[in-house]
Amino acid sequence: MGRRLRVGVVFGGRSAEHEVSVASARNVLEAMDRDRYEPVLIGIDREGRWLLEDASRLLLADAGTLPALSPQGAAAAHEVALVPRGRSNALVDLEARSDLGTLDVVFPVLHGPYGEDGSVQGLCRLAGIPCVGAGVLGSAVGMDKDVMKRLLRDAGIPTARFLAVSRAGPAPSFSDAVGALGVPLFVKPANLGSSVGVSKVGTEDAFAEALRLAFRYDTKALVEECIEGRELECSVLGNDDPVASVPGEVLPSHEFYDYEAKYLDEHGAALEIPARLAAAAAEAVRALAVRAFRVLCCSGMARVDLFLRPDGELLVNEINTIPGFTRISMYPKLWEASGVTYRELVDRLIRLAIERHETERGLATSV
Repeated sequence: MGRRLRVGVVFGGRSAEHEVSVASARNVLEAMDRDRYEPVLIGIDREGRWLLEDASRLLLADAGTLPALSPQGAAAAHEVALVPRGRSNALVDLEARSDLGTLDVVFPVLHGPYGEDGSVQGLCRLAGIPCVGAGVLGSAVGMDKDVMKRLLRDAGIPTARFLAVSRAGPAPSFSDAVGALGVPLFVKPANLGSSVGVSKVGTEDAFAEALRLAFRYDTKALVEECIEGRELECSVLGNDDPVASVPGEVLPSHEFYDYEAKYLDEHGAALEIPARLAAAAAEAVRALAVRAFRVLCCSGMARVDLFLRPDGELLVNEINTIPGFTRISMYPKLWEASGVTYRELVDRLIRLAIERHETERGLATSV
């Protein structure tokens, strides 16, 4: 048996999705084949410090909660940094001032800003290390819902009508927004996920409060029309030749599929996998998911969220380039229903990262 690959599992982060990331990392760690891979756990606390974490502490955490990196754990852990070293890298213990060796690949299990938006992907590229999931551009585009939707629209992919609003202003009036998009409206931060900061509104006062909430998390907000239809999700896997899983359907018991329904209330939504669709409709979902994946310059993995109107029209709602890996997350569940086990999925994602990295390393860097 050859040398095990050292995989830096990076999780936590400074975003509002910190707890979801920690829960996802626990499941990725459990699924990783220890005969092939040596996991190196790097937790990013809310202050942005990179800390060498103990696997047992993560695995022994209560699986029924959304854990955060605690101050007590941060105090005990060593602060580390990933340092570019020519075309290689070094993981450095900042306290002991010692070299902890190289990482063969980084598996970012980060959601939201400072992790899913191209930040960590850019660091990995500078450090010459393969990174699981989309690259810098695909990650940044996938994070910014305004830019994402404009690209989808320009490519002829149907998506919900929307207005982008800057915190610097001016914001549209409620009557103008309703005139353009109808009522009710959805208001959300442009650069966040897990339904954090999302509101469904139908009055002028609620609209103003929803904008204030969205601007707590981002300097740009999206105001979207409310789509009446079924909520479908499809997982995509691959680089140059991506493939799609069977589609699934979200049946929320809450007013919409919010943060609580996704992660805190075990009865917050029913996930129907596979979705009850005619064969032609299921194939159309899969084809549209792959098309959106390509248009948005993605690679490795993504979960594509769609709507199916009563008249049969499909719309792409958004793409998630680092989807959740919690015990109830759709991305791995959809692949399991498609015949790909959790362990095989993690293995394929790592291999895809190395494949893309080797392709990019072969590109000319001088004339």
